[in-house]
Amino acid sequence: MPNPRTADALAAIGAFIKAQQDAGYASGTVRLRGILLAEYLEYVLQEEKATSLTAEELVQPERADSWLDAASAGETRRRNTLTGPNADAAHDSQRARIQAYNAFTAYLGLNVARPYPPSGHGDRLEPEQAYQLLRTLAVRRPTGANAATAIRTAAVAALVAATGRTVPQLHQLNVTDIDLERRPVPVVTVADFDHALDKHAVEILRRWLDVRAGITEALEGSDPGYLWIPTKPGRERAGVQPPKPGLTRAAVRTLHAAHRNLVLQVVGVPLRPYALLPRA
Repeated sequence: MPNPRTADALAAIGAFIKAQQDAGYASGTVRLRGILLAEYLEYVLQEEKATSLTAEELVQPERADSWLDAASAGETRRRNTLTGPNADAAHDSQRARIQAYNAFTAYLGLNVARPYPPSGHGDRLEPEQAYQLLRTLAVRRPTGANAATAIRTAAVAALVAATGRTVPQLHQLNVTDIDLERRPVPVVTVADFDHALDKHAVEILRRWLDVRAGITEALEGSDPGYLWIPTKPGRERAGVQPPKPGLTRAAVRTLHAAHRNLVLQVVGVPLRPYALLPRA
């Protein structure tokens, strides 16, 4: 029997839906899971400008977290809502997405289930909790962790909290979008809108920009200016050397994976960047 993990993701989703139907799950549940998994696959392919993925590649936790954060912010919505097209996703719809993902990964035999959010809005941090998390990320680094990756992660988290934007929305930022010398307050410009930065966010961003400058020194004047860059070279693939850090943007999934790993090691809770978004 072919391994469903190595099958094309779209074909694997189809096989999963058939297995759910054969197992006697309610038709409405099966239909909804198919719709949400198709949304997941479409989102990842579009974000990564890919044409296909295997099922195992699709369900990597960093890709799932990116999708869940984008869906939470209403970025995958196809229809309007009573509170506008950009409203946050309903709490129950997010639970349904996680249920669909967890059922699919269980079908694949992979232990990568995402945690369910508690009832209500407990998946968002209170302002003081968010501030404490940012302070912790900025000053604590687990043994063996990459210092550059840790401060980049803290900088991404600081901008999520300061702007109310998701990681995919912040992904396209350039260094020129950050103005730490602006008076009366420093700002970051996202989608032509200026967001004020507090002293703590400015401090973290200055540290990241200093680290980033050290990484891009090796580019010898060819720095394209991306704000988020890889902190170390990638792996050689098929004999082809990876580009030097700074020549490409750090992928959304890379930023999500770094956040999840650092937060889990530092505070012991697998919080996604979404938890830092200000409550409406």
